[in-house]
Amino acid sequence: MLLLCQASLWVLGAALGVLVPAGCCGSPSHSLPYFYLLLLEPSQGLPRFSIRGYLDDQPITHYDSLTGRMEPLVPWMEEAEKETYLARGWVFGTALENLSKCNQPTEGLDTWQVILGCELREDGNKDGVFRYGYNGMDFLSFEKEALTWVAAQPQAEKVKETWEEDLRWSQRNKVYLEETCIEWLKIYQSYREEALERTKPPVGKVIHKVVDDRLEVLICQAFGFYPKEIQATWTRDGENWEQETFRRTVVLNSDGTYYVWISIEIDPKEKDRFRCHLEHDGLQEPLILAFKEERGWRIPVGFVTATILGAGILFLIYQWWRWRKDLPQEVT
Repeated sequence: MLLLCQASLWVLGAALGVLVPAGCCGSPSHSLPYFYLLLLEPSQGLPRFSIRGYLDDQPITHYDSLTGRMEPLVPWMEEAEKETYLARGWVFGTALENLSKCNQPTEGLDTWQVILGCELREDGNKDGVFRYGYNGMDFLSFEKEALTWVAAQPQAEKVKETWEEDLRWSQRNKVYLEETCIEWLKIYQSYREEALERTKPPVGKVIHKVVDDRLEVLICQAFGFYPKEIQATWTRDGENWEQETFRRTVVLNSDGTYYVWISIEIDPKEKDRFRCHLEHDGLQEPLILAFKEERGWRIPVGFVTATILGAGILFLIYQWWRWRKDLPQEVT
């Protein structure tokens, strides 16, 4: 099953800059996971070591060994201290380095992946995950209540024994998951709430794409709005028009606002009969948009995608989703 999911997620690799751990969106809980990736052999153009941090469904920070520094991915993270993650030496100990030297190299990139993070639920309960993968397969996971490690591969047994002998290190891991990580989660959440305290109305625009002499596509864009809830519809001669209308899921921007677009296929001769209606809490009245010709206008991509090191980060996204899925559900 893991390999099937891994293969499916690989197809989504191009969108990883905006994809997030599944199950976060709309949840009453808040989470702060970090995804670590270590390449065992240098590869041209790729950082040997990288980290990406998320707050809930939003990428907030990135580090790689090429730049040597943690970079904020959202404006409000510039207020945070730079060193808020566990360093490479802590996460990838000598036991893993020694094990890597003993393993035969595989085709492609040999990688270590780690997912390390915490969750604060609405009822105040806390949880955390510290899980390792090797070349996209489960390897080791930390049981913070028992201060033990669970080996998923035979090669992990020796590492498990070594790490469990160091009880103080396991205790520090528990403290990080239950206290330090939770503290920073609350701090980041407060930064984001302050930044988004004021409701932001959408900015809208209608563009078009000519298919042929008999078919044209009108695209209505709404961006920069908060909160997420928005109603976007097409009208023809003032009446709602659902025929040939295509809707897209609302997408989170890197600054914490949202973006959405809807399109409609029309006869070019009827272009002036169509209007896009946007309704949002930030608007005192609906925003009504019509298409206007602009010389040199180019259709932008719906949202900017970022390239992340394929299989390694995909594995981490899947692991975070699986860990959250396995959490006990509240009884209502």
